[in-house]
This record gives sequence, C-alpha cells and structure tokens, in this order.
Amino acid sequence: MAAKRLAGPAQVSNAAATKYTVPAGVRAIVRHIHVSNTSAGAVTFTMSVGADAAGTRLFDAYNIAAGATLDFYCYLVLAATEILQAFAGTNNILTLTINGDEELV
Repeated sequence: MAAKRLAGPAQVSNAAATKYTVPAGVRAIVRHIHVSNTSAGAVTFTMSVGADAAGTRLFDAYNIAAGATLDFYCYLVLAATEILQAFAGTNNILTLTINGDEELV
C-alpha cells in the first residue's frame, strides 16, 4: 500500500458532486484532505461520505477564510464503491485535493 493522490487538485462547485469513488475490489484510506481558498472572501465548504445529507457530512458549511487553507489529517476507511461528495458556498473558488492509500481486498 502506497500513499497517493486520490483526487484533485480540482475546483469545488456550488452543487454536491462526487469527488472520489473507491474502485471496485479496493479499500481506500483517506489520510489528508486539503482545501485552499485563494479568493478575497470567505467561502463555506461541505463534504460527505456517500450522498450528501446532514448525517453523512464530515464538514457542514465549514467557513474557510479568504486566503486560508484547511488541512484535515485523518484515517477514514472507505469500502469499494463508496464516494466522497463536496460542494462550496461559492462556485469554483475552493480547490480540493484528497490523498490516501488504496489496497486490493
């Protein structure tokens, strides 16, 4: 198992969209989520495991200040075909990168 970039860097839209899908036959471990706001204003960030809903959110309208970054180091185990979805309060401002490991199961 080797660390790798699972998704991004890519801009985050203002509608819930899948940013990463665990391939079939694989287990993924998300270890780092990086979100960058290079704009002059604060932007909210929402991310969920599975389809977006209040009960699946890792971040729920989390405010990222102008020029700031969010670095979330974690150990989030995802089964084959599980997804991560994300959206922002403002379209195409935030940049999201997801790093972790994938292993065959």
